[in-house]
Amino acid sequence: MMNETTGRRRGRVRAAAAALCLLAGALSAAAAGGSPAAALAPPITITADDLSTWQTNGIVWSMAASEDGVVYTGGTFSTVRPPGAASGTSEQPAVNFAAFDAATGAPTDCSLSFTLSSGTATVRSLVLSPDGKTLYAGGRFGSVNGVGVSNIAAIDTATCTPRQNFKVAVSATVRALAVTDDTVYLGGDFNTVAGQTRKKFAAVTTGAALKPWKADTDEVGRAVEVTPDGRHVVIGGDFFTVNNTTTHALAVVDATTGALAKSYPGFIPNASTVQDLTSDAKQFYTANEGTGGGVFDGRIALDLTTFDQVWRDTCLGATQALLVHNGVLYSGSHAHDCASMGEFPDQPRKHLLAQSVNDPKLLPWFPDTNDGIGEPVGPRVMAQTDKGGHHYLWVGGEFTTVNSKAQQGLTRFADGPDTGAPWVPNVSLSTVVPGRVDVDWQTSFDTDDGVLTYRIYKDGASTPVHTTTGYSVFWDRPQLRWTDTDVAPGETHTYRISASDGINTSAKSPAATAVVTSAAEAYPARVIADGASLYWRYDEGTSTFAADTTGNLDNGFLRNAPSYRQTPAAVSGPSTAIGFNGTDEYAYSNKRHAKPASFSVETWIKTTTTRGGKIIGFGNMTMENSAQYDKHVYMLNNGRLTFGVYSGGTRTVSTPAAYNDGAWHHVVATQGSGGIALYVDGQLRASNPLYTSNEDYPGYWRVGGDSLASWPNRPTSNFFAGQIDETAVYPTALSSSKIAAHYALRTGG
Repeated sequence: MMNETTGRRRGRVRAAAAALCLLAGALSAAAAGGSPAAALAPPITITADDLSTWQTNGIVWSMAASEDGVVYTGGTFSTVRPPGAASGTSEQPAVNFAAFDAATGAPTDCSLSFTLSSGTATVRSLVLSPDGKTLYAGGRFGSVNGVGVSNIAAIDTATCTPRQNFKVAVSATVRALAVTDDTVYLGGDFNTVAGQTRKKFAAVTTGAALKPWKADTDEVGRAVEVTPDGRHVVIGGDFFTVNNTTTHALAVVDATTGALAKSYPGFIPNASTVQDLTSDAKQFYTANEGTGGGVFDGRIALDLTTFDQVWRDTCLGATQALLVHNGVLYSGSHAHDCASMGEFPDQPRKHLLAQSVNDPKLLPWFPDTNDGIGEPVGPRVMAQTDKGGHHYLWVGGEFTTVNSKAQQGLTRFADGPDTGAPWVPNVSLSTVVPGRVDVDWQTSFDTDDGVLTYRIYKDGASTPVHTTTGYSVFWDRPQLRWTDTDVAPGETHTYRISASDGINTSAKSPAATAVVTSAAEAYPARVIADGASLYWRYDEGTSTFAADTTGNLDNGFLRNAPSYRQTPAAVSGPSTAIGFNGTDEYAYSNKRHAKPASFSVETWIKTTTTRGGKIIGFGNMTMENSAQYDKHVYMLNNGRLTFGVYSGGTRTVSTPAAYNDGAWHHVVATQGSGGIALYVDGQLRASNPLYTSNEDYPGYWRVGGDSLASWPNRPTSNFFAGQIDETAVYPTALSSSKIAAHYALRTGG
């Protein structure tokens, strides 16, 4: 029985056929005291912890889950093997079909062989009848356990044998199935069914008689969904017309006649298709895939009464599978860029996502697979059922790893227990102000909870001195801060922090030690006083964290393990520098920023490189080289420095002298109403008053490397090899007197 928040995939799941592209680390947190974290972030009720499950040696394209806890799987494979077994070991035959116990992940005794006399057989769709007595299978096959069929078959679930009284000739691959008490709807590549013209979609009785229902399309049918009231059928695929009326990829037709009830011309881009459909009591949902530029790869929610759009997300990375449970839309895809909806920018793919059925915003649920074999795109199908007091979500596809562990073709998740602990927090201490210690940390990551509870332990105590909560997701892990004022100048204190999701608690962070300063450090005090909005001092140990000393808490995320705590640093005092290798190490700001109208970037550099590289700049990506990038300072192969912005073209100024002499140099670049200016060691070295604007795009401040394609005198390397220290960004163009004053404070002032 269906409820308002659980979709219609328990009794039937079919896989979409062809597929292409989708997904992914770092998270978003706001410090706030308050209620402790819950183990799962509502409305999520499924953990991200994968369960022990048997594997296939090929692709799982289709699934159907019965009410009594059996999960039927179909695809293109020939064997199954136990969890943990390497490919080619401990295998047992399973020719394109296997059935499993939902609660144990082990095979049942239901064994069927789907074969073809010539070519590769495959099972692309599985669906259970409403009473659970018959399993319908579609795909490309000519026999089941030696019984001749034609791309569609009916299986008696009680005996696990093909029904001899259900035979209908379908001319080509069946990719989608949906069933009611008396009708089986099918979609695919075919043009005839039972010798009659039926282009890509058809309907037959449960006794295999062709029905007059007709919803002919011009291109492949990939998905079929009967609306909960039984009056309509939603169809999806590659098509551009239904019954000769223009409607691309999606249509709603009459369940009795096939007549078009709702068309969608221009609704989905021509380069995109619908790969899967599912529904709950109020809405139906589409999984979309595109090819090339200007495509739509995300998900759409549509109202079941009006058939109009409720919401859509615009993540890039083809969506292949959908499932609704308890008000959450789970999806399988290879999402790699969700920046257009305020989520993560283009980066390595993520394959499993969750959203509220009422809102496209991504929920904090991030188990993951790899792309795997085949096209490859990762997950292809999902199913759900209950057994033994637990609810199970099964995923099948092309993947060969799950949560970074070897696991091929199949995986499953449940509503508990939640066993995964958050990551250990990264901690940094700052004592630039007398009589206080700022305890900063990079928020952690938990795969199925966004709000985590943090406990700070001082000087080895077993009771926390402070407790707070913060929200984080993998692409947005903001900095949190607690200031300890119960200290005196000259004292030494240690701090450790743990993170908890309400059930599982991380280990405490390694002890961080600070000696409380008795006098303000002159250089950082001046940087903060002059209005820095971001200030990284690079005093952390081995971690991904560069703490922001300002109150904006705009921390840096360090990539690929640069060399930490380099000495001597650029300015006097206890602070240290950081070293970048000139190949792949860099830092980016956790926060995404709008285009600055005016700005200054300030940092210290020390290098002998002859390959150049970007020192600091603004770009639109974090985990990849940016596609849009300017507002940057880079070194040429000869050691000269160039500062550039983009405004209808590249606009640059360069220093006449070189600075790759192995000494520390203070570099400041500014832009404002007076144009651009580049200062080195407190002196103006190059400027142009005409360059007053820069390229308009949201982006991240990056240090140590990013793309430099098409910029003048492009150096050999995009990445800077050398040491960097005391990086600051300001929302204004610093005056020459302030810049000179900063340089003068290098010795403590």
